[in-house]
Amino acid sequence: MRRSPRDTEESARRVNRRALLLGGAVSAMFAVLAARMRFLSVEQADQFRLLAEENRINMRLIPPERGLIQDRNGKLIAGNEQNYRVTLTREDAGDVEAVLNRLSHLIPLTAEDLEQVRKEIDRNSPFVPVLVADRVAWEDFSKVALNAPGLPGVTPEVGLSRHYPLYEDFSHVVGYVGPVSERDIAELTDPDPVLTLPKFQIGKIGVERWMEDTLRGHAGNKRIEVNAVGRVMRELERTEGVPGADIELTIDADIQNFVQARLGDQSAACVVIDVTTGELIACTSAPGFDPNLFVRGISQRDYSTLMENDHRPLANKSVQGAYPPGSTFKVVTALAALAAGVITPDTTHYCPGYIEFGNRRFHCWKHGGHGTVDLARSLEQSCDVFYYEVAQKVGIEAIAEMGHKLGLGVRHDLPMSAIAEGIMPTKDWKQERWGQDWRIGDTINASIGQGYVLATPLQLAVMTARVATGRAVVPRLIRSIGGKPVEMAPPEPLDLDPAYLQAVRQGMHDVMNTERGTAKSSRIADDAMMMAGKTGTSQVRNISAAERARGVTSNDDLPWNRRDHALFVGYAPYAAPRYAVSVVVEHGGGGSAVAAPIARDAILRALTGGIPPLDAYPAAQRSRIETDLNALKEKLRASGGSLRTTRA
Repeated sequence: MRRSPRDTEESARRVNRRALLLGGAVSAMFAVLAARMRFLSVEQADQFRLLAEENRINMRLIPPERGLIQDRNGKLIAGNEQNYRVTLTREDAGDVEAVLNRLSHLIPLTAEDLEQVRKEIDRNSPFVPVLVADRVAWEDFSKVALNAPGLPGVTPEVGLSRHYPLYEDFSHVVGYVGPVSERDIAELTDPDPVLTLPKFQIGKIGVERWMEDTLRGHAGNKRIEVNAVGRVMRELERTEGVPGADIELTIDADIQNFVQARLGDQSAACVVIDVTTGELIACTSAPGFDPNLFVRGISQRDYSTLMENDHRPLANKSVQGAYPPGSTFKVVTALAALAAGVITPDTTHYCPGYIEFGNRRFHCWKHGGHGTVDLARSLEQSCDVFYYEVAQKVGIEAIAEMGHKLGLGVRHDLPMSAIAEGIMPTKDWKQERWGQDWRIGDTINASIGQGYVLATPLQLAVMTARVATGRAVVPRLIRSIGGKPVEMAPPEPLDLDPAYLQAVRQGMHDVMNTERGTAKSSRIADDAMMMAGKTGTSQVRNISAAERARGVTSNDDLPWNRRDHALFVGYAPYAAPRYAVSVVVEHGGGGSAVAAPIARDAILRALTGGIPPLDAYPAAQRSRIETDLNALKEKLRASGGSLRTTRA
């Protein structure tokens, strides 16, 4: 059937109308697309170009090389060793779990390790690398490097890690580094960005902490190109950082090692100081610990072992331990009384073995008393009653003033942790601390270094150095920084009458070198190195009247933690002082029997520059001393210590 001309015309009009509508829609769509393309390509070009560049180029910090710590002779105390490790960056990794799964088939990773990595990833920003494995063996490190194309976001790195080659010898002085913690960051007002690097090491205690800014240096940076899966393609630019400055200590590592070995397994401390400069030659605390355990983060098992040791290996007893100084404090009371004019070197007091004050009896250590004694003899035989009598005349304020002048009750400024101020009590101190009035009995107790008086081994060494020289010797630990010596002014005079100082020195000489001296068995036989000193024993328990009546229990018959502390201070040579020494042995018993022999060996080691020669000891002791020194040599050999025997 043929269509009419009218139908054909109507049909053509409808087709043209639809074509126009469709064409208009298509044109409108292209117009919108063109406008959008123009917007993106022209108006937003800079923004998208920046985003593309950031996706392609990454900036990464380069950790600086930590400064070295050396002894006074350049011997390495704290250094850096090469360390292979593997890190992961979340924003480059894509599927983190898949990457960790592949990685765990290449290197040893426990379930605990993986869980820790996940926690670190959640805690840090996506662009911050997270440490997956540290101190990786070379074979495992190579596997990761070879499989890098299949491990997006994973970077095998060669870095540096802290190492302490002398182990326990400097554990308390130098301290250790460890991974940066949230607490470390919180303590800083403007944290260095380098601290965000995975397991970056920061000083925790000792010189490592207090000289952190000097040792750390400044980070460098590098621009790297990565592909779509986060694999590093090439390094575009590198700016090296500034290494930390090297630090040289005043301590002699060989002497430190000798003294540490000499203290053995006792809970003890020893400080040797150069009286002419204030330089610490040895500053030891026993037992020590291996600081390398803390570098990677110490295990709970190792930490518990250290914490449960009743000898407290983590405590730095040389500067942190505050002890009743016992009879070593008598030099302070003597000088206070001389300076106040209440006694002269010829003043005498009679010692019947006690004094009575009010309804209390204060005993001398010698039950039958010492008879009539003057100043020199009171020091030589350590008569308590002489100082009981003198203290009542001079008073606690003058005693405290002299104590401060000699360096007690003062926090000495050294880059070590937990330096104690000690206690040099006064009337106001007791009122403020305890809300109580000062009593004469308090003064009597303080006169012999008991009661409220507390001092550290460092303070006792400073006290002895000041008595030996008559100058305000200030202890110092840092000899140079970055190769530049740390200048220090010579110590100022103490403004004490030389005659008073000489009277006390004479008493200290007699302690060591007369027949009735309390430390005569620890004298130095070589007159050129003759030693002066003072013994001390401080009680850690009360002795009841009933116990005194039946006889005081011997230290040997008491549990270790109830025995008296043994103390000794001294200097040598007597005629021209060079070194002062202090020794505290916790619960060691008597100062003359335990602490004085250690002090003699330490000061001989410093004076002779090697293992002490036998002719420095009294002839009757040489056979025993030779056996002891041979055993000590074996101990030093095992620890890598010096075996030099020639004199400096």
